[in-house]
Amino acid sequence: MPSPRHDTINEMFRERPELAVEFLRELKGIEVPDAVPVQVESNDFNDRPSQDFRPDTVITVGPPQGPRHGIIVEVQQEKADSKRRQLPRYAASLWLLLRRPVTVLCVCADPSTASYYAAPIETELPGYVFRAAVLGPDDVPAITDPDEAAAHPELAAMAVMMHGLQHKPVVKAFVDGLAAVEPGYGTQYYEYAHGMAAPAVRRMLEELVSAKTWPVYSPFAKEHFGRGKAEGLEEGRAEEGVHAVLTVLETRGIEVPESARVRIQACRDAQEIEAWLKQAVVAETVDELFG
Repeated sequence: MPSPRHDTINEMFRERPELAVEFLRELKGIEVPDAVPVQVESNDFNDRPSQDFRPDTVITVGPPQGPRHGIIVEVQQEKADSKRRQLPRYAASLWLLLRRPVTVLCVCADPSTASYYAAPIETELPGYVFRAAVLGPDDVPAITDPDEAAAHPELAAMAVMMHGLQHKPVVKAFVDGLAAVEPGYGTQYYEYAHGMAAPAVRRMLEELVSAKTWPVYSPFAKEHFGRGKAEGLEEGRAEEGVHAVLTVLETRGIEVPESARVRIQACRDAQEIEAWLKQAVVAETVDELFG
């Protein structure tokens, strides 16, 4: 099931597909055609109705009627051989459509996951060894200068996701830098960072933003800040905890009946949610959560 981080990263590239070209050229040193149109394309690579063969985001560089380069953006959050072996299939499919160079850009927030997807992939086709361009913590700089964050807001949002837990100045520089971003765009970049960040980093963002006078609010803040900062922060943490509980249960393959899901999602008691989260790590059934 796609996560908020997965959806947010793809939304960022679809909103401004030129970002993929910039990241490949400036962070990975990959030659991509310059000064040409860049557009998002359909990601439906199915060749039969029964198959579900869709990469996350597909971008072409060059005129729509004659693309010169194809880019596939894939968000990978965990190591999985099935997902890794899907990457050369995506690249081959787009190459067959375009007959032009194709680059697969994998975004991985975790350094171990980034290394896993950066390794060459042997295929059954003689001579075809695939290698993805991976954008991980080693490729994204930890931006601690607000001016630099304002000049490169998407990259700064990525830095918050990849370095925020280890380097708190990165989070502060991002929030301070948004004050200098073109009016009307600060909210959008904040939403990107908030959607991509880990729960602990989200709380840092919310606390920093609550001290600012300019109106940049996450979906959590839009709903809750009007009722008071303390109440809003507490309820926002409860919502994050609920998401964490359900994610742990899903990851461990524990079935969650609808009645249990409704009960978990309705809870706003932070202490109870924390107890559920601890139990979710070791429970064998969802009933043990409540027991």
